[in-house]
Amino acid sequence: MIVGERKPLEEIKAMVESYKRLLILGCGTCVSVCMAGGEKEVEVLASQLRMLHEKEEKKQEIEEATIQRQCDREYIEPCLEKIHKADAVLSMACGVGVQFVAEVAGENAIVLPALNTEFYGANLGAGIWAERCAGCGRCILHLTGGICPVARCAKRLFNGPCGGSQRGTCEVNPETDCAWQLIYDRLKARGQLEVLEEIIPAKSWKPSLSGGPRKVVREDLLL
Repeated sequence: MIVGERKPLEEIKAMVESYKRLLILGCGTCVSVCMAGGEKEVEVLASQLRMLHEKEEKKQEIEEATIQRQCDREYIEPCLEKIHKADAVLSMACGVGVQFVAEVAGENAIVLPALNTEFYGANLGAGIWAERCAGCGRCILHLTGGICPVARCAKRLFNGPCGGSQRGTCEVNPETDCAWQLIYDRLKARGQLEVLEEIIPAKSWKPSLSGGPRKVVREDLLL
């Protein structure tokens, strides 16, 4: 899932204080699961802003709403009336949601980010999320024992560890496991060390850089 963290309250306050009518819009999927931007978090942020305004004797009309996904037009469109009534929308979605709500709502809509989008991650335990994927576009997990060196190696190395790995930890951060040690251990346990003999070529980002944003098109699903 996409993992996000809420921006500091003071940063959010400075971002929205010039707008008289504010819609705080939550997202019910990824950021709801990581407890950064779901319905509960919308309520908390709205309450905090209202208390600040009361303390400072400022007036701002705040409305709250949460939709299932801000990256999906079918969920945004039923909320367009609320979006257009607001002077600004404070989106508690990932960066994709912020941009797509603005795109669907039209060029006059002001959509602001309440979260910092961090990474694609997994829940390791209560209150702990860790990066597991960088969305790099050409998956090599079949060659690395299901452990991604792009997301989990500090140097993004494709063909084995650097010379700084010490006792299975990363030289950049000794508290971080060396991704390539994890890869080696897993492949060894499976009896598949010969997989490491295959050289993984450097990634080419040319299609992305020269052709703009990447896109996936399923011809069989087009209307």
